[in-house]
Amino acid sequence: MTTALDRSLGAGLLHHASVLPDRVALTIGRRDYTYEETATVARRWAAALVEAADGRPRRIGVLADRSEVSYLGVAAALFAGAAFVPLNRKFPAARTRTMLARAEVDAVLADAASAARLPELLEGLERRPVVLLPDTARTEVPGLDGYRVLDAADLARFAPSAELPGPGPDDLAYLLFTSGSTGRPKGVPVTHGNVRAFLDANRDRYRLTPDDRLTQTFDQTFDLSVFDLFMAWDNGARVCSMDPIELLAPFRYLERNGITVWFSVPSVAAVLRRRGVLRPGTMPTLRWSLFCGEALPRAIAEDWQAAAPHSTVENLYGPTELTIACTAYRWDPATGPAECVHDNVPIGRPYPGLDAVVVDERLADVPDGEAGELCVAGPQTTPGYWRAPELTARRYFERDGLRYYRTGDLVRYLNGQYVCLGRNDQQVKIGGHRVELGEIEGALRRAGAPEAVALQWPDAQTVTAVVSGTADPTALADACADGLPAYMVPRTVRVVDEMPVNANGKVDRPALIRWLDETASGPRPHEVGDAASGPRPRAVRDAVSEPR
Repeated sequence: MTTALDRSLGAGLLHHASVLPDRVALTIGRRDYTYEETATVARRWAAALVEAADGRPRRIGVLADRSEVSYLGVAAALFAGAAFVPLNRKFPAARTRTMLARAEVDAVLADAASAARLPELLEGLERRPVVLLPDTARTEVPGLDGYRVLDAADLARFAPSAELPGPGPDDLAYLLFTSGSTGRPKGVPVTHGNVRAFLDANRDRYRLTPDDRLTQTFDQTFDLSVFDLFMAWDNGARVCSMDPIELLAPFRYLERNGITVWFSVPSVAAVLRRRGVLRPGTMPTLRWSLFCGEALPRAIAEDWQAAAPHSTVENLYGPTELTIACTAYRWDPATGPAECVHDNVPIGRPYPGLDAVVVDERLADVPDGEAGELCVAGPQTTPGYWRAPELTARRYFERDGLRYYRTGDLVRYLNGQYVCLGRNDQQVKIGGHRVELGEIEGALRRAGAPEAVALQWPDAQTVTAVVSGTADPTALADACADGLPAYMVPRTVRVVDEMPVNANGKVDRPALIRWLDETASGPRPHEVGDAASGPRPRAVRDAVSEPR
């Protein structure tokens, strides 16, 4: 008989702890955690959370990164019947404090590397959450006077919870905060029903088994991390947490751990390709290669397919508001290149049970083949923004009994699938002409730029391109002049050694704008300066070329 718990996030971990107790559920570095150990420890922490909250807690902050606490803490929150709220110690303190305040967390789990930040992050909160330090002694974290603290010794005295709450499909599984245009993080509440619909669709698509081993390349404040953890645990497989430094040369890691499922943002593959290490046959253990989070360039798909010849390459697409991903495209080396638009791989078709429409500014359907905003309805559509009814009303709408989310992404429906043209705020007007910045980026990539970003800068009538690597800016500008209308040709092409990326590994467009602003009166062409402040600034080479 199916119970509410059977359909909740985390049920797979409990099930496999009973039927496959000695199989490895999680690998962090060289340390393996069996299903039985993972579930037992998480249930022990869950018992502490329930006791500390004097009943079922509502939301639990997890301030940890690629550690036992970060993964088992998520499971503990779910086993306590609460939603987890992932937090990142690398984020600015004011941002994390805002998340804690808006989420009204009942407790915070912190790992040893993050615990020192707690006094600063908790300062000024109206509610005083309970603090759990599973791998730290309370004496190592001064400044928590007035808070109830349960450290490693305290938690060891709890018996694992025997009775676990059974959350319903409308109960929250996690609350994720994403960037907001106002500078204030937007809260996206995701229900157990939302995640279960996503996991069900992907269970049927990928048919994972206990012999599969999945990468974990994402920070847990990026919702794609949910795929790795729970697709593994739902199927009795193993998830392997990769250190960010290992992403720069992952081949030995993949071989040593027998990885069969790779999942990352395309930027990770772009770095490998640019460095010349993405060579044919270098990843023979992979059987699935999945990319999501930003556009997947054709050249990346082709080179990755050659490097992982036994794997199927897929491009996934979806905003957080549609629960991790909502469409997928399976790359075919024979037919895929011809189906690319702006030199990017299509985003494919919606998952079963989802309904997609393409609309204009008035929310009227546009004919197939014409550009419009993608909107999606179905069981993966989240309830709305966290305590933000006005924002929810702007981004969700009702039609024919279905509730659609407006993605803000421009797409076309071609040959039975969707191709993404970029954000609707990346369709700009130059001299009265509508210009899709993604089309300019595609022209630059076809001309040889490994990565290319087109920006409306320094004013609304000017396009500036930024490319990475050793590309010749003059040749790129000439190629654009040969293949694009004059009003679409970038005024200048600048070269950076590597693109700045944000915390989720995506190309950081705002950081590029800041860099352009700062270098406008700074280093001259071919001088070496510093990239604008961003998540991972790097040295840049400022090469400027005026197209002919």
